[in-house]
Amino acid sequence: MPAHEGYDAVIVGGGHNGLVAAAYLARAGRSVLVLERLGNTGGAAVSTRPFAGVDARLSRYSYLVSLLPRKIVRDLGLDFRVRGRTISSYTPVERDGRPTGLLVGGGERRTREAFARLTGSDREYEAWQRFYGMTGRVAERVFPTLTEPLPTREELRGRVDDEDAWRMLFEEPVGAAVEEYFADDLVRGVVLTDALIGTFADAHDSSLRQNRCFLYHVIGGGTGAWDVPVGGMGALTDAIVGAARNAGATIATGHEVIRVETDGTSAEVTYRTADGEGVVAARHVLVNASPQELAHLTGDEPPTPAEGAQLKVNMLLKRLPRLRDSAVDPREAFSGTFHIAEGYEQLATAHAQAASGELPAAPPSEIYCHSLTDPSILGQDLVDQGYQTLTLFGLHTPARLFERDNDVVRDELLKSTLAQLDAHLAEPLADCLATDADGRPCIEAKTPLDLERDLRLPGGNIFHRDLAFPYVQEGTGRWGVETRHANVLLCGAGAVRGGGVSGVPGHNAAMAVLEEAGRQG
Repeated sequence: MPAHEGYDAVIVGGGHNGLVAAAYLARAGRSVLVLERLGNTGGAAVSTRPFAGVDARLSRYSYLVSLLPRKIVRDLGLDFRVRGRTISSYTPVERDGRPTGLLVGGGERRTREAFARLTGSDREYEAWQRFYGMTGRVAERVFPTLTEPLPTREELRGRVDDEDAWRMLFEEPVGAAVEEYFADDLVRGVVLTDALIGTFADAHDSSLRQNRCFLYHVIGGGTGAWDVPVGGMGALTDAIVGAARNAGATIATGHEVIRVETDGTSAEVTYRTADGEGVVAARHVLVNASPQELAHLTGDEPPTPAEGAQLKVNMLLKRLPRLRDSAVDPREAFSGTFHIAEGYEQLATAHAQAASGELPAAPPSEIYCHSLTDPSILGQDLVDQGYQTLTLFGLHTPARLFERDNDVVRDELLKSTLAQLDAHLAEPLADCLATDADGRPCIEAKTPLDLERDLRLPGGNIFHRDLAFPYVQEGTGRWGVETRHANVLLCGAGAVRGGGVSGVPGHNAAMAVLEEAGRQG
């Protein structure tokens, strides 16, 4: 229970962003209370042991780290590390009746040879170098702005200082750039996938939601690298919890906030526990929940409903499966991002089928093996026996497809998704799955509706709503976290510059509070 009745800041929700805000504010000497509905902190950035009697601690909902600024890690003194992956990706395909694929990583020479082996020339590799040279320069210039006050559109354009890059990434559907640079269908598909993770859109969608998704996927850390969190995603949450508590923040789990009442200068937060209801006063309220939940708490008109579009699958294997493409070591193929049914035309077809209300006939997805880079998430006996984890992220599966019968559609989609993977394996994946203490295969799948139920992600949308370009939007304030209530801030993924495991909205909400206090002081 809260230690006293009034706080400088009450934070609604103990996900990683709320915890970052709590740590910053507590370190600045503010009294801080975090109220979390669930019995644990972390939200989607957690590690769990999902399989009965098996010592495997998996990152259950979010998997890799790219958007977390080193600034936050340094500022908060977090005991948290990531490891890079030497292999970026592997994409299997059948060409001229034989299994082959594209392995990206392992050095420039090896990657060039892989492109030549697949496409027959150096053209696509050289286009790859030019394209990602361009995105790399954009990343260097845009990423540092995420923890600064929001730039205007023209200010960010000036920071980018490359009119062609600005046009391709911020003004025209990213599909035009993909087609301008690349000719090979498989290469085009590998590039496009970063525009579709958790986002239901076509390459040429006029809304540019795919461009916004792509931008966030290529700017992380100023390089676009996606790294493995050592100890699993829960290690990050644990580190932030420690920083917040050490600074003096109070964190109360099992406390569900049901109402926020404010006059713009002070607020009352009503919460519910197993023992009844309580009320706590606050100068500021930071909501680490979706914009829909914020509206529900304050009684405001909710925004347009969000919709998620992904299938998340966690697995534990007794061994990695052998590949039909014998030129590639499975330990390399699965250590990076393993693309399945993600050719350019395959992605377009899957989107069209899902948009018409059908499950994609060849569901696109991507897999990676955390334990190859960081075996610490497995018990030593599992490591000794060669066990490995696999995490699969399916694309183009919007929440609407599951509404008729979530359980039935989940099973159907999982079966067809794994069939696409099996088509590139020299042995069935089922033969490699470990079993739990009850003899059941170690595999679990989560649909958008499951994520909505478990984590209150609106429509199962992992970003809470469509991502926004990282510049001033209509109605946003200086930090992109402001709401129509002067002392109520949005510090979750639905803020401008939200989405992904970043801590950025938490940092920015804390800066907004401290900046206001500085002006008043």
